[in-house]
Amino acid sequence: MSTFKIGGVHPKDNKIYSAHQPIVECPLPQKAIIPLAQHIGAPAKPVVQKGDKVKVGQLLAEAGGFVSAAVHSGVSGTVTKIDTTIDAWGMKMPAVFIDVEGDEWMPEIDRSSDVIREFKLEPKEIIDRIAKAGIVGLGGACFPTHVKLCPPPGQKAEVLIVNGVECEPYLTCDHQLMLEHGEEIIIGIKLVMRALGISHAIIGIEKNKPDAIARMTELTKKTLGIEVRPLKLKYPQGGEKQLIDACINRQVASGALPISTGAVVDNVATIYAIYEAVQKNKPLISRVMTVTGKSVKQPGNYLVRFGTPLSQVVEMAGGVPEDTGKIIGGGPMMGRAMNNIDMPAHKRTSGLLFLPEDESRRGEVENCIRCGKCVSACPMGLEPYLLSRQSELKMWDEMEAHNVMDCIECGCCQFTCPSHRPLLDYVRSGKATVGGIIRARQAAGK
Repeated sequence: MSTFKIGGVHPKDNKIYSAHQPIVECPLPQKAIIPLAQHIGAPAKPVVQKGDKVKVGQLLAEAGGFVSAAVHSGVSGTVTKIDTTIDAWGMKMPAVFIDVEGDEWMPEIDRSSDVIREFKLEPKEIIDRIAKAGIVGLGGACFPTHVKLCPPPGQKAEVLIVNGVECEPYLTCDHQLMLEHGEEIIIGIKLVMRALGISHAIIGIEKNKPDAIARMTELTKKTLGIEVRPLKLKYPQGGEKQLIDACINRQVASGALPISTGAVVDNVATIYAIYEAVQKNKPLISRVMTVTGKSVKQPGNYLVRFGTPLSQVVEMAGGVPEDTGKIIGGGPMMGRAMNNIDMPAHKRTSGLLFLPEDESRRGEVENCIRCGKCVSACPMGLEPYLLSRQSELKMWDEMEAHNVMDCIECGCCQFTCPSHRPLLDYVRSGKATVGGIIRARQAAGK
């Protein structure tokens, strides 16, 4: 079994709480709030207005630029307003507010459970359907998928790498998706291969999911060009650059795009969404998310329509545990603490983790002892202790020179630090500032 070469850590996976829990559909909300910035890039532009009647799957907002994605309604009802809402971290974002009335779907959407295997579409038709459906990367980044499937001039895809790693502790939604919808995922892989004009795909799955490895291997036995690659356990193997290294032994150079290695990487949930969009005419209006934690009464994997308040999903899982000290949006390594679970589920919502009080407190911050553990753990070959200090001192030019924009914010540095220093916090903040400086410089043509 292979893995990536630089850095990485081995946190306890803690997947036992929700692993193998069947996907359960969450009931519809009475009121839905559907954000228009559910992806990297420009927010979508609304095409509905107050008083409009909408159906499930209807377009609410069109892509607001080249790097943007359409947004569709996950519910049917009446648009009450287009306004701003507050996300889990206190940031404002534009959204469409809908009073839910019944569950009426757009008639062209195939809601049957039949698996549609055949397709005769040309590559452009596949990509156009993906764009129309508002598909984005569901592994965390939420980059518009149709953009990823159109490599820049001079670069060509050679292999599709399908991310079934799910290395983030606690989360199990991708694992369960492979078990329940493996055949649809294989068809989705074929669609993407057709769109890219390639004949080789690799499904990377870590060895702690032997049933998913067995399931996907069985499904690919008679399929030319698609192979399953079992991988050693190491975090953050689900990172795009780390997975490319693990699967095809190629490294993405600093500042370069993954396509420079000839690889396109898509998460299994993204691939499943592509199948539904192309074969079922179903836009991206829902996703499977994990609700978990050591004290959660009914941890599991829930299919949630976008716009549903997360508090409603939490109630399905038995409510907020009494000993909760912190609620994490996502997993414990890359997720962020939330101050509001009344916010709506959307394309970025991969999971909710409830940490007990005794596991929520950080250790007392001590002086850096120059042990170098953060350097050894960094999968991007950076110097987190240095970048953190530069961020504290607002040394933005120096941070850029030391390649802070290569940071994938995986949290390995902070996880391994014996002095409990908030390395990721400082590096993440500094990276955001440096990124803004770079964009401003590019806009000024300097």
